[in-house]
Amino acid sequence: MGLEDVKRIRYGGNTVKLPVSDEEICKRYEGVFTAAVNDVLREMGFLYQTLPSSIQAVREGMKVAGICFTIKGSKNLDLTDEMMQRARMLEAIPPNSVCVWDTSGDDESAQWGEIMTMAAKKRGCRGAVVDGGVRDTDRVLKENFPVFCRYRSSNGMMGRFRMINYQIPISIGNTLIRPGDIIFGDIDGVLIIPREIAMEVLERAEQIRDNEVEIKEMVQSGTAPTEVVEKGGYF
Repeated sequence: MGLEDVKRIRYGGNTVKLPVSDEEICKRYEGVFTAAVNDVLREMGFLYQTLPSSIQAVREGMKVAGICFTIKGSKNLDLTDEMMQRARMLEAIPPNSVCVWDTSGDDESAQWGEIMTMAAKKRGCRGAVVDGGVRDTDRVLKENFPVFCRYRSSNGMMGRFRMINYQIPISIGNTLIRPGDIIFGDIDGVLIIPREIAMEVLERAEQIRDNEVEIKEMVQSGTAPTEVVEKGGYF
């Protein structure tokens, strides 16, 4: 594999045009569930698309799908122009995006809070997934804005952590995340779907969702598990 191939893999997310609008693909992903999508990804050989299980919704029942708007940061004591840098990032958020924070493993600061939630919503953002912390949690919840994170803390970023860049390839756990990829989270965690296969994965997950109606009916009616499997069902 040459350098150009690596670049294509690393940066290719935004170059793929989807056959439906961003809004439609987000809403349709929210109509399925992560287990079905994960099974499809596994069938296609994509085994490392799940973000660490420590990243969970701040409230049970939250569900979000969107276009990855990536943000990279790390622990840093520098205060120079930090707040303006954050403001420029917020102004760059496009509609139907989900902010995805790679914090370089930070365990101290909250990268998301109430005011950032309000600003992101104004830009049409659908949610935030943070491999780090959230604060103002009670007020974020009142905004009815899906947030997934590792922990909660009253610590702000200022003087502890700062953003390095945004809309660049990032990595959380074993998963590469590129601007333009699809992110999908529900009660079972968060998945990254490469943009190149996002439509194929979605359509297959929708089939699984619809097929499970019949499987559940067989189980509910008392059909023996072995017979369910013989008829194409699964458990």
